Amino acid sequence: MDSNKTPPPDDVAAFSDVLSHSKHILVLSGAGLSAASGIPTFRDAGGLWRKYDVRTLATPQAWGENQSRVWQFYHYRREIALKVQPNAAHVAIAKLSIPTFREKVAPNADFTHVTQNIDGLFTRAYSDVLASLPESEQGTTAVAPLESFFFEMHGRLFDVECTAHDCKHREMIMTSPICPGLAGTELLVEEGTERVVRRADLPRCSQCGQLARPGVVWFGEKPHRVQDIMDLAKQADLCIIVGTSSIVQPASRIGGIVKEHGGKVAVFNVDRSNHDDEADFLFLGPCEVLLPQVLHIPL
Repeated sequence: MDSNKTPPPDDVAAFSDVLSHSKHILVLSGAGLSAASGIPTFRDAGGLWRKYDVRTLATPQAWGENQSRVWQFYHYRREIALKVQPNAAHVAIAKLSIPTFREKVAPNADFTHVTQNIDGLFTRAYSDVLASLPESEQGTTAVAPLESFFFEMHGRLFDVECTAHDCKHREMIMTSPICPGLAGTELLVEEGTERVVRRADLPRCSQCGQLARPGVVWFGEKPHRVQDIMDLAKQADLCIIVGTSSIVQPASRIGGIVKEHGGKVAVFNVDRSNHDDEADFLFLGPCEVLLPQVLHIPL
């Protein structure tokens, strides 16, 4: 390949060459990563924020006005997430995060995954991949705990957080329903209606008994570990953006930060999105199909 020529944006061979020489890989994922699993996206046609009013469901103001409505919406999302499975794109990224697999395509690279998703599907995919390895490899494959390279900047759907200022206990609860008072309300949300659920019947803190809230980051709140994520972007020489519109701050800045110091950016998305013109590689199509193919990672 002539090094003086700019490769086409969908040039798999050119991308593979960049991947193989990368030292610091950063993956940024959004709702499109989980779309094939059956998790609704947000801003595309039929997305959640087109069907529901974000201002009445996913802001501190919405919570202050109607905790019952907010909890019914997040209970609905929890029930969806509990019924679906990670897809091939989750598995491909999970394998890229494990040195045993990564050394075949990027032998000298470390890895970070930053996600805007709250559904927990990547964690499940990672656990499944580790469990599929021989027992002799499972203890040595992951060079560090998942939390050290996986950043859930918008929180986790199955976490609940106490609202009492002197408690703030946080824990993961996977039960369905999360509490008896919300049982069946997911069907009403799907229909676009709701019922009144008393505050006393909403999820409570297991430590102090006070009202608990969904353990997610709402619009108007600061995402988790922003400075750590931005510092990683300043070091990354390859940013792989998967299934995100690149609209919401501060995640939308990550690709640009990588480009500022000479890093490459590859975008995997179903449709064109914000900042596509800044990408070095653009792969349009279902990420559950394209990612395994382009990364050359067998499923």
